[in-house]
Amino acid sequence: MPFEFISAHLNERAEQLLLRKRHVVQSATARTIMVNDKTYLNFASNDYLGFGDLTIKSENINTLGSHSSALVTGYQLQQQALEHYLCTQLGYQAGLLFNSGFSANSSVIKALFQDKAAAQNSAIFQDKLNHASLIDGALHSNAALIRFNHNDLNHLRSRLEKSKAQNKLIISEGVFSMDGDTAPIKDLLLLAKQHNAWLMVDDAHGFGALGNTGLGSCETLIGDILPDILVITFGKAVASSGACVLGSRAFIDYMLQYNRDYTYSTAMSPLLADNTLVRLKHIKKANTQRVMLNKNIATFKHLAQQHNIAVMESDTAIQPIVLGCAEQTLKAANKLKQQGIWLTAIRPPTVAYNTARLRVTLTAAHTFDDITYLVKHLAEALL
Repeated sequence: MPFEFISAHLNERAEQLLLRKRHVVQSATARTIMVNDKTYLNFASNDYLGFGDLTIKSENINTLGSHSSALVTGYQLQQQALEHYLCTQLGYQAGLLFNSGFSANSSVIKALFQDKAAAQNSAIFQDKLNHASLIDGALHSNAALIRFNHNDLNHLRSRLEKSKAQNKLIISEGVFSMDGDTAPIKDLLLLAKQHNAWLMVDDAHGFGALGNTGLGSCETLIGDILPDILVITFGKAVASSGACVLGSRAFIDYMLQYNRDYTYSTAMSPLLADNTLVRLKHIKKANTQRVMLNKNIATFKHLAQQHNIAVMESDTAIQPIVLGCAEQTLKAANKLKQQGIWLTAIRPPTVAYNTARLRVTLTAAHTFDDITYLVKHLAEALL
C-alpha cells in the first residue's frame, strides 16, 4: 500500500506523547480564551501589549484583497506607506512586505544565496536556538550552514575565524521564542564587522514590546550601526499579521528579482496593511502598556521564586518552565486547564528532546490577581 509511513509516523508520535492537535478557539483576548464553551485565563498569547483587544481601525479603505502579486498590480499605496513608515522609524533604506514571518525569514535566506556559484563561497552562521523558519531557509539555500552555541560569541568567533567563505551571514533572533532571552545584538554586529560578515535579526518577539518607543531589540542602535537585514513581524505585539524585511536599497532590489515567495504570492491585503500601519503608530505611544507588561513580568518572576518554581533566565514576556519529560509537561498543562488556565505544553520537535516545557507568556492585559492565581496553581501542578 502507498504511503503506509503516514500511519506509522502518526502512531509513533502518539506513543511518544508528541502528537499535535488543534483546538477550535471560539474567542480570545490577550487575557482570556474560550474553547469548547469554557473560558480560561490565557497565558499562551503573543499579544504582548493587549492590542488585539482594542478597536484600532482605519476608515480610509475597505478593499480587502490586493488581487495580484506585488509585481503585477498588487503593490498599492497602503503597502508602500507601511514599508515607508518602518524604514523611517528604524533607519533603513527600503522594505518588503510578506504575508507571514515564516515566509519572510525562509525566503530571504533562500533568495540571497540563489546564485549557486556565489553560494559555493558562502556560509550561514545560525544560533542553535533560531526559529524553524530561519533554519529551513538555510537548509534550502545553496550556502553552507554552520551552527553556533546559543548566544555564545566565542563559539561564533571561532566558527567565523575557521571559515574561508567570502560571503558570511550571521543570523539570530532578537528575543528567542522558546527561551525568552535576548541576543547580544550590539556584540553580534561588532563581530560581524570584524569578519566582514552581514547580520540578520528576526525581531518577531521583540518588536513592540522592547525599546522606549516599542521599536524592539534594535531601537538603541538606530542612528548608529544596524543589522544588515531586519525582519519585523506583525503577528505578535502588533496584533496583526504579516511581516516586513528591512535592508539596503540594493538588497531589497535583489529580493525583488529573486525572492520566489514574494514574486509568486498575492500581495498583502491593502486593508491589512492600512490597519497595521494604524496599529504601529499606536504602539509607538503605548508606554502605559509596556510599563504594565514589564510590571507583570517582574511580578510573575518574583512570585515564581517565592514558590520555588524554576523559571529560565528571561526578562521578556516569554517565561519558560522546563520540565524535560513530555508526559510530565502534558500532565501539568492538563492540571492547569482544570483550574481554568490555558498554558501550552511545548514538546519536541519544537524544542530539543528532554527540554519539554510550559511556556508562560505574559501580557499587559493580565492583572495581579491573574498572575497570583497562575503561580498558585503552577506550584500545585508541578508537585
